Amino acid sequence: MEKLKILIVEDDPNLGQILAEYLQLKGMETTLRRDGEEGLRQYKQSKYDLLILDIMMPKKDGFTLAQDIRNTDETTPIIFLTAKSMKEDTIRGLKIGADDYMTKPFSMEELLLRIHAITKRISRQDAEGENGVHQIGAFHFDNQNQLLTSPAGVTKLTTKESELLKLLVQKKNATLSRTIALKAVWGDDSYFNARSMDVYITKLRKLLREDPSIKIITMHGEGFKLIVG
Repeated sequence: MEKLKILIVEDDPNLGQILAEYLQLKGMETTLRRDGEEGLRQYKQSKYDLLILDIMMPKKDGFTLAQDIRNTDETTPIIFLTAKSMKEDTIRGLKIGADDYMTKPFSMEELLLRIHAITKRISRQDAEGENGVHQIGAFHFDNQNQLLTSPAGVTKLTTKESELLKLLVQKKNATLSRTIALKAVWGDDSYFNARSMDVYITKLRKLLREDPSIKIITMHGEGFKLIVG
């Protein structure tokens, strides 16, 4: 099994070093950077399995860094570290797309448990999608063959329908950004393509309405969310 690659961006030199060395002792590969700008440069240079970002940092704070990353990458897990226990910070972090949130001081053991919980969830999602077949309520979605199967029958999806549904499934019960979806499926986020995507969302809603526990909700100003009850 490959080592988990973690990027730590923390401006407190003592805490940063302790985090990096502790996680290395636990069999992980860590890279430590001291501010948000350094962190972004490092993120762009390599592929990481998990990001641990301090919020209060010089040059670029953790929220801004995370938003920069989320503009092109909606999947790499992010854990925020903060000296505050402000509810507003927690909400802001979750809206950006954080997977977890830890308030200083915290125990290294707790951090390790949080990391294991996130990686276990990611592994499970990867396993579900390995053969390209996903379960969505009463439907089986075969992404590779672009087939949506329900008790009522089989529907052959268009390429764009299949790609858009795959993105929604990957972000199930979380918000799929309009910009990310447009760039992934249409290539750019022009006005014309945005209107086209709205049409495809309407098509997918009609295809999925056979199961009333499934909904595609429009998150105004943000994107869409596939809710599976």
